[in-house]
Order: sequence, then structure tokens, then C-alpha cells
Amino acid sequence: MRIAFFGTPEFAVPTLRALAASTHTLAVFTQPDRPVGRKAVLTPPPVKAAALELGLPVYQFEKIRNREGCDAIRAFQPDLYAVVAFGQLFSEENLSIPPLGAINVHGSLLPLYRGASPMQQSVMDGQAVVGVSTMMLVKRMDAGDVLMRAETPLGENETYGELSLRLSELGADLFMRTLSALERGELTPVPQDEAQATYCKMLTRDSGRIDLSAPRRVIHDLIRGTNPWPGAYALLGEEKLKLWRTVLSDAEAPAELPVGGLFGDAKKGLFLRCADGALEITELQAPGGKKLDGKAFLRGKNIAGSVLS
Repeated sequence: MRIAFFGTPEFAVPTLRALAASTHTLAVFTQPDRPVGRKAVLTPPPVKAAALELGLPVYQFEKIRNREGCDAIRAFQPDLYAVVAFGQLFSEENLSIPPLGAINVHGSLLPLYRGASPMQQSVMDGQAVVGVSTMMLVKRMDAGDVLMRAETPLGENETYGELSLRLSELGADLFMRTLSALERGELTPVPQDEAQATYCKMLTRDSGRIDLSAPRRVIHDLIRGTNPWPGAYALLGEEKLKLWRTVLSDAEAPAELPVGGLFGDAKKGLFLRCADGALEITELQAPGGKKLDGKAFLRGKNIAGSVLS
């Protein structure tokens, strides 16, 4: 089978590698190289780097909907699309090209969490069970028929970054199982229940701003759901203090310390007083500084007694 693979970030790489190890003929379509870091070094997307390592042809388009994109796809003559976190919308012409359609790997248990940030939102909502789905791609975002789903428990302290790594491997396995079922003629597409659909927006840098009046579980889930990007933060004076990891704690704050107050020491650790208890801050970062665990941070900067805003 001739398969056009569309993907961009690291999340898509395990599926690409699994396909490359099969007998199918592949061409890879991804986004253009982008400037990265303070020095704006032009960097290929992870899918391009993996494709070149695997010796696969790579095509990059700012908009796959443009004439050049459609022509490049047609020239390859794909039987099927494999789409994993591509990051662009397909046109009706794009979707009309492969006779077997387009199979998408999505990072949620559809119809839950349609949209741009399904894994992050699953963590921020404190879901106990998460997973991936394969679906037939249609022009309307994440609304196609579901083909298969795979579930996995979400750890109490698991971050979005850690979950993304796990789901990328789970998604690769699910895609290959879906593809095998397609080849055997055993797929049964199931329409999504629109009444059960939920949506999530693309995150911005401000999505990590902590509401210190919220319950500690909500704060904890926000912190892990925005790790590694955009990162959760609160203000210490005029400085943006990033909180990367926390755990629920039984520590008791000083009676006079208000919600948002920091307490602890370099031996016991650093804690945040919340409206309904405390969180231990196990990793944090001051502007321009390195990520440190709470105890190490307190050895370099005495902030116990300070109040975040």
C-alpha cells in the first residue's frame, strides 16, 4: 500500500517509525523548518529529522491546501493517508485524493477533547483514564467516525510531557492495529455521539497562570498539565516564578500565612498554602535560573513566608 504520512512533532514519530518498519511505501509530508531558541536556529520538525534518518522522501509545505501541496500528494498517488498531529487543516481536494481515505491518530478518547490540546486538557481536568483514538479524517475538526480506541490510567503526578511520550507509543500501536484491520476488511467505523463531545482550545503562554484561590487539586493538575509548555506560574513580587512539579501534601501551614503563601525549609522542602490544604513544590524555576527541587531552591533563596499572587 502507498501511504502518505502527515505529521510534525515528536508525538508523531513512533507511528512513522512503525510504518517505516512495515512493507508499505511511504512519503512524508510535514511543516517547514522553524527558528528555535533565543538564537532562532532554523530547525527541522522531529518528523522530518526521523524521516531523513529512515531514508524516506520528505515534502514540506506552509499550507498543504495550496496547489503545490495538492500536486505533490497526487504525484505520489497514495492509497491512504496516515495523519498524526500534522498541525494543518486539509481541504476537500486534499481529502478526496486517497481512495481509502485518511486515518488520524488523536490524543484522546473521542468524542472527549476534540481540538488542539487534548492531552494537556485531560491532565488539567484530572482525568483518571486517558487514551488515544483512530478515526477517519473529515473536514470538520475531530468529528470523523471512530475506528479504534486504547485506554490507559493517568498517574496522579504524571505530567503532560510524560503522558505525551506514553500516548505516542500507544498511538503507534493503535494505528498499526487499525491498519491491519483495514487490510483484512474488519474495520467498523462508529459515528461519534455529538452530545458527548467536548472541546479544548490551543494553549497560550497565559494558560499557565495559576489561580491561587483554586483548590489544591486544580492547581496541581494545572501545573502538570502545562509541563513542559507553557509552564505554570505565579508572581513572586514582580518576578514570574514557574512551578514545574508538585505533590499533594499533609503539611500544615503556619496559621497566619494566607492562601498563596510559601512555607518550609531546606530540610523539609518548600510548600504552597492552598485554600484547602498544601502542595509540596518539588520543582520550580526563577526567571533566568535553572529548574531546582524545592529544597535546593530554598538553600539558594529564602522565600519561605513570601506570598505568591
